[in-house]
Amino acid sequence: MASQHPLVAASAKFPKPAERNFQYGTAGFRMKASFLDSVVYRVGLLAALRSRKLNGQIIGVMITASHNPPEDNGVKLVDPMGSWETYATTLANAPSDQALLDAYDKLTSDLNIKIDNKARVVFARDTRASGPHLVSALLAALEASGTEYTDYKLLTTPQLHYITRCLNTKGTPYEYGEPTEQGYYQKIAAAFKAATGTRKFNGPVTVDCANGVGGPKLRELIKYLPPASEGGVEIKVVNDNVVEPERLNHQCGADFVKTNQRPPPSSHAAPLARCASLDGDADRLMYYFNDSDSSFHLLDGDRIAILAALFIGDLARNAGLGEKIKVGVVQTAYANGASTSYITQDLKLPVVCTPTGVKYLHHAATRFDVGVYFEANGHGTVVFSDLALKRIGKYEPQSPAQASALDTLRALTALINQTVGDALCDLLLVEVILAHKAWGPREWHLTYSDLPNRLGRIEVVDRNIFKTTDAERRLKSPPGVQAQIDALVGKYKNGRSFARASGTEDAVRVYAEAATKGEADDLAAKVADIIKRAGV
Repeated sequence: MASQHPLVAASAKFPKPAERNFQYGTAGFRMKASFLDSVVYRVGLLAALRSRKLNGQIIGVMITASHNPPEDNGVKLVDPMGSWETYATTLANAPSDQALLDAYDKLTSDLNIKIDNKARVVFARDTRASGPHLVSALLAALEASGTEYTDYKLLTTPQLHYITRCLNTKGTPYEYGEPTEQGYYQKIAAAFKAATGTRKFNGPVTVDCANGVGGPKLRELIKYLPPASEGGVEIKVVNDNVVEPERLNHQCGADFVKTNQRPPPSSHAAPLARCASLDGDADRLMYYFNDSDSSFHLLDGDRIAILAALFIGDLARNAGLGEKIKVGVVQTAYANGASTSYITQDLKLPVVCTPTGVKYLHHAATRFDVGVYFEANGHGTVVFSDLALKRIGKYEPQSPAQASALDTLRALTALINQTVGDALCDLLLVEVILAHKAWGPREWHLTYSDLPNRLGRIEVVDRNIFKTTDAERRLKSPPGVQAQIDALVGKYKNGRSFARASGTEDAVRVYAEAATKGEADDLAAKVADIIKRAGV
């Protein structure tokens, strides 16, 4: 009988909440943890199907809600070849256990999945109190579907991405590293030491770990790095309390700093000292500092991208590879217009704009020899093409200066986590670059001046009526709304504004920038009024 099918029997322990509609977004599924049991179970089934479809390739499942409050949680696939958002949404919304089995069987048939193929899944979680319970739902799905699995316990999201890539490339020409947490630390530490060379670090960097999983993992990484007494960088770890889960992201972390434009209240860094904040699962990084007059300056994803592109471009030229390796930068509509101008006009590098979401940025970055992508929120990385890696690896330097630049460039290809944005790797990347350039945060900040900007959120009845085009920079519906925004923008010097629907709630985000703060605030408020009228 169908009711005795193992998938149905296991599903009965994790019933779908009535009247709840789930949608797999750019961050996977994310919501109050109390609603997630059925979702996590069904994502487990989908991970098994995905692995079988890929003839036993390993699929990762990460249980985290990143920068969200402690009572939330989420789940997303870590997939070597993309994700199945539509299929995840279909399974998550199956109204009953039998309907779930029917949807599962239909997917198996429609996608021509051989159910006898081996399925292999690895998974991990962050430090949220709800994590162990949600893992039990995932385990039930993996066991019911006959899936081989490994539980990596507590990891950052980028660490699980790293391990998944390592496992899937082991024994191939593209082998990425040792597929263990220790292998992750060893690879990064060796690359950091090689990339630093004889450069000196100017004082410590204080790192706010959002009271999340990044805290214990950063402390572990530090054990593998050279101590400050031997020429290493001194890393001061703060906000790393994972014993009290309710402290997660509370008045700390990358999202707090970006949103509030100020350091965490617990920060007591001296003027001009380098400070950084991770988010809850350590895939975002923000730098910032207080000037000598106590004014706060944010060094966000735009500035990290520019720092990386500038340095890697210089290294390629100094190594003699300037004509053979082309660097490009990928941004979203949220990137400050001044950063885009600096990249194109001062650095003379190409810029591509994509919709919000890592899958869009990462894909666009792979079209360059070296693709640098960072969202303004601090999530990003650098991707080297196979051809670029071969050229860097095989090139014969013609002078000691070329050899030095080439050694640093080779070390960076190992230091950077090319699978996904990784706050720990990005932290060390920034530290290496600042040491090479003998810059403090103030010199970095002075590379260009941001246009004043304002980001707002407007609640609407139905976010789905707001449809965008041109990498989310223009609205194509409701009709006539974009024309009203254009007419407003034209009245402001250096004016730019756009509106896009939230991916997770019935709200629309409005971004505006202009020559002065007052004009940016005024433009944002007037565009918000247009959206309110359209969204009634």
